[in-house]
Amino acid sequence: MDTNVLAFSIVRSATREKNPAAVALGRLGGLIGGHARAKKLSASKRSAIAKKAAKSRWKLK
Repeated sequence: MDTNVLAFSIVRSATREKNPAAVALGRLGGLIGGHARAKKLSASKRSAIAKKAAKSRWKLK
């Protein structure tokens, strides 16, 4: 297969319009997920996760 044809098909499939109902459901799940996970974790576990994230962010600079 020609590389230009392959690139065109990849771009076309990536930029195709999405089903608005599916997008809304995915967004709803994403909005709920983080809060539900945070409620389930203990304070010490949340703190450990936050420290690891901060350490990772500062490592890049």
